[in-house]
Amino acid sequence: MYNRQLDVFLCVADCGSFAKAADKLYISTTAIMKQMNRLEKHLGMRLLVRTHHGVWLTQAGESIYRDAKRIILYSEQAVERARRMQEAASTTIRVGTSMLNPCKVFMDLWNQVNNRFPEFKLSIIPFEDNHEEILSVIDSIGKRFDFLVGVCDSAQWLSRCRFYPLGEYRRCCAVPMKHRLASKKILKITDLYGETLIMVKRGDSPINDHIRDEIERNHPQIQIEDAPNFYDIRVFNYCEQANCLLSTIECWKDIHPSLVTIPVDWDSTIPYGLLYPANPSDAIKRFLRAVQDIREEMGNT
Repeated sequence: MYNRQLDVFLCVADCGSFAKAADKLYISTTAIMKQMNRLEKHLGMRLLVRTHHGVWLTQAGESIYRDAKRIILYSEQAVERARRMQEAASTTIRVGTSMLNPCKVFMDLWNQVNNRFPEFKLSIIPFEDNHEEILSVIDSIGKRFDFLVGVCDSAQWLSRCRFYPLGEYRRCCAVPMKHRLASKKILKITDLYGETLIMVKRGDSPINDHIRDEIERNHPQIQIEDAPNFYDIRVFNYCEQANCLLSTIECWKDIHPSLVTIPVDWDSTIPYGLLYPANPSDAIKRFLRAVQDIREEMGNT
Protein backbone atom coordinates (compact mmCIF):
# COMPACT_ATOMS: atom_id res chain seq x y z
CA MET A 1 0.00 0.00 0.00
CA TYR A 2 2.98 2.34 0.53
CA ASN A 3 6.77 2.40 0.05
CA ARG A 4 8.27 0.15 2.75
CA GLN A 5 11.40 2.34 2.77
CA LEU A 6 9.27 4.80 4.73
CA ASP A 7 9.33 2.37 7.68
CA VAL A 8 13.13 2.40 7.60
CA PHE A 9 13.20 6.20 7.21
CA LEU A 10 10.96 6.67 10.25
CA CYS A 11 13.09 4.31 12.30
CA VAL A 12 16.31 6.17 11.32
CA ALA A 13 14.70 9.51 12.20
CA ASP A 14 13.47 8.22 15.56
CA CYS A 15 16.83 6.61 16.40
CA GLY A 16 19.01 9.46 15.05
CA SER A 17 21.54 6.91 13.84
CA PHE A 18 21.94 4.38 11.04
CA ALA A 19 23.61 1.94 13.43
CA LYS A 20 20.85 2.13 16.06
CA ALA A 21 18.18 1.75 13.37
CA ALA A 22 20.05 -1.28 11.99
CA ASP A 23 20.06 -2.92 15.44
CA LYS A 24 16.36 -2.25 15.88
CA LEU A 25 15.40 -3.59 12.45
CA TYR A 26 17.85 -6.54 12.56
CA ILE A 27 19.55 -5.60 9.29
CA SER A 28 23.03 -4.25 8.50
CA THR A 29 23.98 -0.59 8.72
CA THR A 30 25.04 -0.75 5.06
CA ALA A 31 21.57 -1.98 4.06
CA ILE A 32 19.99 0.89 6.00
CA MET A 33 22.19 3.46 4.26
CA LYS A 34 21.46 2.00 0.81
CA GLN A 35 17.72 2.11 1.39
CA MET A 36 17.89 5.74 2.51
CA ASN A 37 19.98 6.63 -0.56
CA ARG A 38 17.43 4.95 -2.82
CA LEU A 39 14.54 6.72 -1.09
CA GLU A 40 16.17 10.14 -1.51
CA LYS A 41 16.94 9.37 -5.14
CA HIS A 42 13.36 8.23 -5.74
CA LEU A 43 11.91 11.39 -4.17
CA GLY A 44 14.54 13.70 -5.70
CA MET A 45 15.30 15.45 -2.41
CA ARG A 46 17.62 15.25 0.57
CA LEU A 47 15.89 13.97 3.71
CA LEU A 48 18.79 13.36 6.09
CA VAL A 49 21.89 15.24 7.17
CA ARG A 50 24.63 12.65 7.77
CA THR A 51 27.46 13.30 10.28
CA HIS A 52 29.89 11.19 12.26
CA HIS A 53 27.74 11.82 15.34
CA GLY A 54 24.45 10.72 13.83
CA VAL A 55 21.76 11.90 11.44
CA TRP A 56 18.99 14.49 11.62
CA LEU A 57 16.18 15.56 9.37
CA THR A 58 16.26 18.32 6.80
CA GLN A 59 13.17 20.51 6.47
CA ALA A 60 12.02 18.30 3.61
CA GLY A 61 12.73 15.26 5.78
CA GLU A 62 10.63 16.68 8.63
CA SER A 63 7.72 17.18 6.22
CA ILE A 64 8.03 13.64 4.85
CA TYR A 65 8.31 12.32 8.43
CA ARG A 66 5.00 13.90 9.50
CA ASP A 67 3.15 12.82 6.37
CA ALA A 68 4.67 9.33 6.41
CA LYS A 69 3.15 8.74 9.85
CA ARG A 70 -0.29 9.61 8.47
CA ILE A 71 0.25 7.55 5.29
CA ILE A 72 1.20 4.45 7.24
CA LEU A 73 -1.75 4.82 9.62
CA TYR A 74 -4.16 5.34 6.72
CA SER A 75 -2.69 2.37 4.85
CA GLU A 76 -3.08 0.10 7.86
CA GLN A 77 -6.67 1.24 8.32
CA ALA A 78 -7.42 0.68 4.61
CA VAL A 79 -6.03 -2.85 4.73
CA GLU A 80 -8.02 -3.63 7.87
CA ARG A 81 -11.24 -2.32 6.31
CA ALA A 82 -10.64 -4.42 3.21
CA ARG A 83 -9.93 -7.48 5.34
CA ARG A 84 -13.19 -7.03 7.27
CA MET A 85 -15.11 -6.64 4.00
CA GLN A 86 -13.53 -9.81 2.62
CA GLU A 87 -14.40 -11.75 5.75
CA ALA A 88 -17.98 -10.48 5.62
CA ALA A 89 -18.30 -11.27 1.91
CA SER A 90 -17.12 -14.84 2.47
CA THR A 91 -20.18 -15.57 4.62
CA THR A 92 -22.72 -13.33 2.91
CA ILE A 93 -25.37 -15.29 1.01
CA ARG A 94 -26.81 -13.40 -1.97
CA VAL A 95 -30.26 -14.57 -3.02
CA GLY A 96 -32.20 -13.29 -6.00
CA THR A 97 -35.90 -12.54 -5.94
CA SER A 98 -38.53 -11.68 -8.55
CA MET A 99 -42.28 -11.89 -9.07
CA LEU A 100 -42.16 -15.41 -10.56
CA ASN A 101 -39.17 -16.56 -8.51
CA PRO A 102 -39.73 -15.08 -5.03
CA CYS A 103 -37.30 -15.85 -2.22
CA LYS A 104 -39.97 -16.78 0.36
CA VAL A 105 -38.97 -20.46 0.29
CA PHE A 106 -35.34 -19.49 0.82
CA MET A 107 -36.25 -17.22 3.74
CA ASP A 108 -37.98 -20.11 5.51
CA LEU A 109 -34.75 -22.10 5.23
CA TRP A 110 -32.65 -19.09 6.15
CA ASN A 111 -34.50 -18.53 9.41
CA GLN A 112 -33.70 -22.09 10.46
CA VAL A 113 -30.09 -22.17 9.28
CA ASN A 114 -29.19 -18.72 10.58
CA ASN A 115 -29.96 -19.81 14.14
CA ARG A 116 -27.24 -22.43 13.85
CA PHE A 117 -24.79 -20.39 11.79
CA PRO A 118 -25.11 -16.76 12.91
CA GLU A 119 -21.97 -15.85 10.92
CA PHE A 120 -24.01 -16.12 7.74
CA LYS A 121 -25.32 -12.78 6.49
CA LEU A 122 -28.03 -12.30 3.86
CA SER A 123 -28.36 -9.98 0.90
CA ILE A 124 -31.61 -9.98 -1.14
CA ILE A 125 -31.07 -8.91 -4.76
CA PRO A 126 -34.12 -8.20 -6.98
CA PHE A 127 -34.21 -9.00 -10.67
CA GLU A 128 -36.79 -8.68 -13.45
CA ASP A 129 -38.68 -11.61 -14.97
CA ASN A 130 -38.03 -11.29 -18.68
CA HIS A 131 -38.07 -14.35 -20.92
CA GLU A 132 -35.52 -12.81 -23.31
CA GLU A 133 -33.00 -12.15 -20.52
CA ILE A 134 -33.62 -14.90 -17.98
CA LEU A 135 -30.70 -17.02 -19.23
CA SER A 136 -28.31 -14.16 -18.52
CA VAL A 137 -29.76 -14.08 -14.99
CA ILE A 138 -29.08 -17.80 -14.63
CA ASP A 139 -25.56 -17.25 -15.97
CA SER A 140 -24.98 -14.71 -13.18
CA ILE A 141 -25.48 -17.33 -10.46
CA GLY A 142 -22.13 -17.41 -8.71
CA LYS A 143 -21.36 -13.84 -9.79
CA ARG A 144 -24.35 -11.67 -8.89
CA PHE A 145 -26.32 -14.28 -6.94
CA ASP A 146 -25.42 -17.28 -4.79
CA PHE A 147 -28.93 -18.72 -4.92
CA LEU A 148 -32.16 -18.37 -6.84
CA VAL A 149 -35.35 -20.09 -5.78
CA GLY A 150 -37.26 -21.47 -8.69
CA VAL A 151 -39.26 -24.14 -10.42
CA CYS A 152 -36.76 -26.00 -12.55
CA ASP A 153 -37.21 -28.58 -15.24
CA SER A 154 -35.32 -26.56 -17.83
CA ALA A 155 -32.43 -28.22 -19.66
CA GLN A 156 -31.03 -24.77 -20.43
CA TRP A 157 -31.06 -23.76 -16.76
CA LEU A 158 -29.60 -27.04 -15.55
CA SER A 159 -26.73 -26.78 -18.02
CA ARG A 160 -25.72 -23.49 -16.38
CA CYS A 161 -26.00 -24.23 -12.66
CA ARG A 162 -26.75 -26.87 -10.05
CA PHE A 163 -30.16 -27.59 -8.54
CA TYR A 164 -30.98 -28.59 -4.96
CA PRO A 165 -34.59 -29.90 -4.96
CA LEU A 166 -36.85 -28.98 -2.07
CA GLY A 167 -40.23 -30.24 -3.24
CA GLU A 168 -42.78 -30.24 -6.02
CA TYR A 169 -45.57 -27.96 -7.15
CA ARG A 170 -48.78 -29.21 -8.69
CA ARG A 171 -49.40 -28.17 -12.28
CA CYS A 172 -52.62 -26.19 -12.78
CA CYS A 173 -54.42 -24.01 -15.29
CA ALA A 174 -54.81 -20.25 -15.02
CA VAL A 175 -58.26 -19.17 -16.20
CA PRO A 176 -59.56 -15.63 -16.79
CA MET A 177 -62.17 -14.66 -14.19
CA LYS A 178 -64.89 -14.21 -16.85
CA HIS A 179 -64.15 -17.56 -18.50
CA ARG A 180 -66.79 -20.29 -18.38
CA LEU A 181 -64.46 -22.52 -16.34
CA ALA A 182 -63.50 -19.93 -13.73
CA SER A 183 -65.99 -21.14 -11.12
CA LYS A 184 -64.77 -24.74 -11.08
CA LYS A 185 -62.80 -26.06 -8.10
CA ILE A 186 -60.95 -28.62 -10.19
CA LEU A 187 -60.71 -29.16 -13.92
CA LYS A 188 -61.03 -32.43 -15.76
CA ILE A 189 -59.00 -32.81 -18.89
CA THR A 190 -62.26 -33.00 -20.85
CA ASP A 191 -63.24 -29.55 -19.52
CA LEU A 192 -60.44 -28.18 -21.69
CA TYR A 193 -62.00 -29.48 -24.91
CA GLY A 194 -62.63 -26.69 -27.38
CA GLU A 195 -60.25 -24.37 -25.51
CA THR A 196 -56.84 -22.93 -26.35
CA LEU A 197 -54.21 -23.93 -23.83
CA ILE A 198 -51.02 -21.87 -23.67
CA MET A 199 -47.92 -23.92 -22.83
CA VAL A 200 -44.18 -23.39 -23.06
CA LYS A 201 -42.89 -24.52 -26.42
CA ARG A 202 -41.48 -27.98 -26.83
CA GLY A 203 -37.84 -28.89 -26.32
CA ASP A 204 -36.63 -27.52 -22.97
CA SER A 205 -38.83 -29.13 -20.30
CA PRO A 206 -39.28 -32.93 -20.25
CA ILE A 207 -42.28 -32.65 -17.91
CA ASN A 208 -43.99 -30.10 -20.13
CA ASP A 209 -43.19 -32.16 -23.25
CA HIS A 210 -44.76 -35.23 -21.62
CA ILE A 211 -48.02 -33.34 -21.01
CA ARG A 212 -48.01 -32.04 -24.59
CA ASP A 213 -47.52 -35.58 -25.89
CA GLU A 214 -50.48 -36.79 -23.82
CA ILE A 215 -52.76 -33.97 -25.03
CA GLU A 216 -51.75 -34.26 -28.67
CA ARG A 217 -52.12 -38.05 -28.67
CA ASN A 218 -55.29 -38.49 -26.62
CA HIS A 219 -57.03 -35.09 -26.47
CA PRO A 220 -56.77 -33.42 -29.89
CA GLN A 221 -59.86 -31.39 -28.98
CA ILE A 222 -57.54 -29.08 -27.02
CA GLN A 223 -55.71 -26.46 -29.10
CA ILE A 224 -52.16 -25.86 -27.87
CA GLU A 225 -50.53 -22.45 -28.36
CA ASP A 226 -46.81 -22.02 -27.81
CA ALA A 227 -45.44 -19.63 -25.22
CA PRO A 228 -41.74 -18.83 -24.72
CA ASN A 229 -39.69 -21.41 -22.80
CA PHE A 230 -39.73 -19.09 -19.78
CA TYR A 231 -42.80 -17.19 -18.59
CA ASP A 232 -42.91 -13.54 -17.63
CA ILE A 233 -45.83 -11.28 -16.75
CA ARG A 234 -46.58 -10.72 -20.44
CA VAL A 235 -47.67 -14.34 -20.79
CA PHE A 236 -50.19 -13.93 -17.96
CA ASN A 237 -51.45 -10.68 -19.48
CA TYR A 238 -51.92 -12.38 -22.85
CA CYS A 239 -53.86 -15.24 -21.23
CA GLU A 240 -56.32 -12.79 -19.68
CA GLN A 241 -56.66 -10.62 -22.78
CA ALA A 242 -57.10 -13.54 -25.20
CA ASN A 243 -59.48 -15.39 -22.82
CA CYS A 244 -57.31 -18.51 -23.09
CA LEU A 245 -56.17 -21.07 -20.57
CA LEU A 246 -52.57 -21.07 -19.34
CA SER A 247 -50.62 -24.08 -18.11
CA THR A 248 -49.17 -22.89 -14.81
CA ILE A 249 -48.28 -24.05 -11.28
CA GLU A 250 -49.89 -23.57 -7.89
CA CYS A 251 -47.25 -21.16 -6.54
CA TRP A 252 -48.14 -18.63 -9.25
CA LYS A 253 -51.79 -18.38 -8.23
CA ASP A 254 -51.46 -14.73 -7.17
CA ILE A 255 -49.36 -13.46 -10.08
CA HIS A 256 -52.27 -11.89 -12.00
CA PRO A 257 -55.37 -10.48 -10.23
CA SER A 258 -57.68 -11.29 -13.17
CA LEU A 259 -56.72 -14.96 -13.41
CA VAL A 260 -57.94 -17.87 -11.30
CA THR A 261 -55.56 -20.80 -10.79
CA ILE A 262 -57.40 -24.14 -10.80
CA PRO A 263 -55.94 -27.64 -10.27
CA VAL A 264 -56.29 -30.10 -13.14
CA ASP A 265 -56.90 -33.82 -12.62
CA TRP A 266 -53.81 -34.82 -14.55
CA ASP A 267 -51.08 -36.40 -12.43
CA SER A 268 -48.30 -33.90 -12.98
CA THR A 269 -45.97 -31.96 -10.74
CA ILE A 270 -42.78 -29.99 -11.31
CA PRO A 271 -39.80 -29.73 -8.93
CA TYR A 272 -38.77 -26.54 -7.20
CA GLY A 273 -35.69 -25.77 -5.17
CA LEU A 274 -32.44 -23.82 -4.98
CA LEU A 275 -30.41 -22.96 -8.04
CA TYR A 276 -26.76 -22.44 -7.11
CA PRO A 277 -23.37 -22.14 -8.85
CA ALA A 278 -21.79 -25.01 -10.76
CA ASN A 279 -18.66 -24.36 -8.68
CA PRO A 280 -20.05 -23.38 -5.28
CA SER A 281 -18.01 -21.53 -2.67
CA ASP A 282 -17.28 -23.02 0.74
CA ALA A 283 -19.98 -20.77 2.26
CA ILE A 284 -22.59 -22.11 -0.18
CA LYS A 285 -21.56 -25.70 0.53
CA ARG A 286 -21.83 -25.08 4.28
CA PHE A 287 -25.26 -23.54 3.85
CA LEU A 288 -26.50 -26.49 1.77
CA ARG A 289 -25.11 -28.97 4.32
CA ALA A 290 -26.97 -27.10 7.06
CA VAL A 291 -30.19 -27.21 5.01
CA GLN A 292 -29.70 -30.93 4.42
CA ASP A 293 -29.13 -31.56 8.14
CA ILE A 294 -32.29 -29.67 9.09
CA ARG A 295 -34.38 -31.48 6.48
CA GLU A 296 -33.10 -34.83 7.67
CA GLU A 297 -33.86 -33.95 11.29
CA MET A 298 -37.37 -32.83 10.38
CA GLY A 299 -37.85 -36.06 8.46
CA ASN A 300 -36.93 -38.06 11.54
CA THR A 301 -39.29 -36.22 13.90
